Amino acid sequence: MTSTDSNLIAVGRIIGTHGIRGQLRLHSYSGNLESLKTAEQALLTGSDGNCCAVMIKNAALHSGKILLTLDGYDNINLVSHLIGTELLLPRTQLPEPAVDEYYWQDLIGLIVVTDSGEELGTLTDIMETGANDVYLVHNHQTGREYLLPAIASVISNVDLQARQMIITPLEGLLDL
Repeated sequence: MTSTDSNLIAVGRIIGTHGIRGQLRLHSYSGNLESLKTAEQALLTGSDGNCCAVMIKNAALHSGKILLTLDGYDNINLVSHLIGTELLLPRTQLPEPAVDEYYWQDLIGLIVVTDSGEELGTLTDIMETGANDVYLVHNHQTGREYLLPAIASVISNVDLQARQMIITPLEGLLDL
């Protein structure tokens, strides 16, 4: 498993340790505890590109966060350097997304086009806001960026095969 493998899905970020026995606090991107409970192999990757293959021993919910126990990591000194890393799971260990649901990784890089045919740019980032996600679209030619709410009234169609997202902009949305 390598971090550039397109069959790997980022499922969360290690945000801290818990106790002294090597447990890690995970901010889950999906909140899907069941996927982590059944997962076996995983990859931790840092912003520096370093990767570490791990085996998940246990995953449990605690105070709104997920606590992970990794096989072979049984004290805080072995896990503190993992804070900030991203946890990736093979796509085969995850459920298929429901209709009109997508893994973030599959959306990043889509070309975003309005329903009138105007190409806005490439979806480069997704931000969690609580109410709904917000898509950051960057036009590399003009340097302009758009923030699009990920709501059904704006996102008309997502075609992963064509690598395109069609949107119906709300009045004034593209003027911001």
